[in-house]
Amino acid sequence: MAVAAESQQEEKSPSKASAVERRWTLNDFDIGMPLGRGKFGHVYLAREKRSNHIVALKVLFKSQLKQSQVEHQLRREVEIQSHLRHLNILRLYGYFYDQTRVYLILEYAAKGEVYKELQKCKYFSERRTATYISSLAQALIYLHGKHVIHRDIKPENLLIGIQGELKIADFGWSVHTFNRRRTMCGTLDYLPPEMVESVEHDASVDIWSLGILCYEFLYGAPPFEAKEHSDTYRRIVKVDLKYPLKPIVSPGAKDLISQMLVKDSSQRLPLHKLLEHPWIVQNADPAGVYRG
Repeated sequence: MAVAAESQQEEKSPSKASAVERRWTLNDFDIGMPLGRGKFGHVYLAREKRSNHIVALKVLFKSQLKQSQVEHQLRREVEIQSHLRHLNILRLYGYFYDQTRVYLILEYAAKGEVYKELQKCKYFSERRTATYISSLAQALIYLHGKHVIHRDIKPENLLIGIQGELKIADFGWSVHTFNRRRTMCGTLDYLPPEMVESVEHDASVDIWSLGILCYEFLYGAPPFEAKEHSDTYRRIVKVDLKYPLKPIVSPGAKDLISQMLVKDSSQRLPLHKLLEHPWIVQNADPAGVYRG
């Protein structure tokens, strides 16, 4: 499969090869240290030899993709992510494959995973949280404008770029949609009530996930976490939202969370209104960058 010309000729792409039919191979890259390990393969730091451009090379094993019956999901992920151009969305420059593996050429996010950063810090400051939530809201406005629902916003799917900017990195559950959908997908603690109850859902599932994420950033754990899955499901459906006494979180932050975590999906705070919320305006870095 040839990389789309658009992907290759972008100013920031690894190589500015003009030929539409150019095919990447592993020989085009110097492979560096491993960056992470996933269910279906590994991610490595790599350098594209022609341009010296540093990228992240995601190596997926065909046998594992086939065994888990996710080839279609990967094709959809590549199709969606390769056409996205936003500061807060990880670029997919191109892809290639050989007999046993599929390779995705991705933007390198130098400061690593949000999940690991959150584990290290236990929870984030209000300034940092507001900056991240504002950035994600802008990325989701862009996605929804292209009729894409992400459906799996969570710390594990977010990376931090060299300037400290947040990037949505995983589009495995994302869909192009012009209709309401019924598929349950994503991660248990982040599932909205409509998915738990198997009723139709739309782009507002991403607003719910953003509310869960805001809570987890500020408190260090998602709001409906419970020992048993059945209890988590029950708490989600009831929107059993409780705010711990510690860490101390401002009323403004709680107000924003409560406006996103609403059972009736049509009543959730629209993303453009989120950007105007006083807590976001007062705390978020206008440049969308958290430098610590």
